[in-house]
Amino acid sequence: MGENILETTGKQRSSVAGGSDDFRNFLGYLEETGELVRIKKTVSPRFELSAVGSKFEGKQAVLFEKVEGSKMSVVCNVLGTRNRFCLGLGVNDEKQIHARITSTISKLSPTDMVSGQASFHDNCSTDLMDLPIITHFEKDAGPYITSSVVFARDPQSGNQNSSTHRLLRLDPNHMAIRMVEGRHLHRCYLSAKENNEDLKVSIAIGIHPAISIAAAYQAAYGIDEMEIANSLLDGKLTLSKSDYTQLLIPAHAEIVLEGKILKDVTHEEWMVEMLRTYDMKRKQPVFELNKICFRDNAVYYDILPGFSEHRLLMGLPIEAKMLDAVKNVVPNTLAVHLTEGGSNWLDAVIQIRKRLEGEPKNAIIAAFASHPSLKIAIVVDEDIDPRNPVAVEYAFSTRCQANSGLVIITNAKGSSLDPSSDQDNMVTAKVGIDATATLLKPKERFEIAQIPGSDGIDISNYVDKE
Repeated sequence: MGENILETTGKQRSSVAGGSDDFRNFLGYLEETGELVRIKKTVSPRFELSAVGSKFEGKQAVLFEKVEGSKMSVVCNVLGTRNRFCLGLGVNDEKQIHARITSTISKLSPTDMVSGQASFHDNCSTDLMDLPIITHFEKDAGPYITSSVVFARDPQSGNQNSSTHRLLRLDPNHMAIRMVEGRHLHRCYLSAKENNEDLKVSIAIGIHPAISIAAAYQAAYGIDEMEIANSLLDGKLTLSKSDYTQLLIPAHAEIVLEGKILKDVTHEEWMVEMLRTYDMKRKQPVFELNKICFRDNAVYYDILPGFSEHRLLMGLPIEAKMLDAVKNVVPNTLAVHLTEGGSNWLDAVIQIRKRLEGEPKNAIIAAFASHPSLKIAIVVDEDIDPRNPVAVEYAFSTRCQANSGLVIITNAKGSSLDPSSDQDNMVTAKVGIDATATLLKPKERFEIAQIPGSDGIDISNYVDKE
């Protein structure tokens, strides 16, 4: 992919990193700014690529130029830091991420059709073995596509849906697709099955991060996530209509798979999830391939399960959704942070400017309602940094009384990923913690002492230099 990745980066940019909805433009921008490194040594798609990629946790995106058994290069860790989320959304810092995501819901923007042939029609195949699908972990069920966005249409309503799903390659023409029951793709699948039909789908790999983020956002059923993506991309998203599925899909996708989810065929699969534990074995529907379309010098996009890119891609859109929901109940809510210790999914810290004693518990209830997988919710005051685990523990230790500050909810719907829960029935126990200072005592009793002028001190001015 050598020179190709850099050819498009000289174009004038908008607030969208890379200046367009093109994935490789975004990669070029990352390389220009030192956020992407290349691996020129040939690597195996079985364990070696994921092992090398894992060493870049919290660091740069990684482009593997040579992968055994494939002519395609592979990139991973594209959204492995909050900073690169900012770049993908065109915001200056992570404090603006939530506002950027939630503001798009109120100004959904229709998308444009691309004129002429979409980029991914350069090449065609009918063999899944042509893709460098990665086997990530020792006990994986097999090689998984982990970054794919699946496009489908509800046969009854006619609404198009897009969502992120992982697919286990079974043979050159079939994959088992993980679908969470009750989520939107599963509803489309059941709707087709009720009509005794297979569900035609288009699957995109290698799309601009804003499109991936929109697909990961849990919008209301019936909302087209591509309108969210178009708004995030400042109206620059272009779509192409598939001849096979009649669905509108990103015109600049690196790779597009077309086929159908079979109504009456399932296959057992299991995978490493966000908690970096192996999920239980499940019977899942089977996707049957019709064809693969891909660009010249196509870049295959892989997400390492259970590592930061996986967790952030799923968690940050949920943070934005939770902040909006909690603010509707407690207007003086300042921030919501899904913690790394909770795999950016199970545990949240909510920062409020407390005015009434009951507000923390209302915030806890709103958080659980907006994100059913949430297991622990901690509410802190505005002087506590919700992203600092030491500060949060300090608040719990000095501002919470267990007999009045805990909210325990038993037999609640939770995450099926939590190995300590009743995973078959998705039932768990949840705890909310009011770690805010009581208003019944003087505020000064909880004041954290400050040293005047300390923020402006430069210790190099006080230490002798040799």
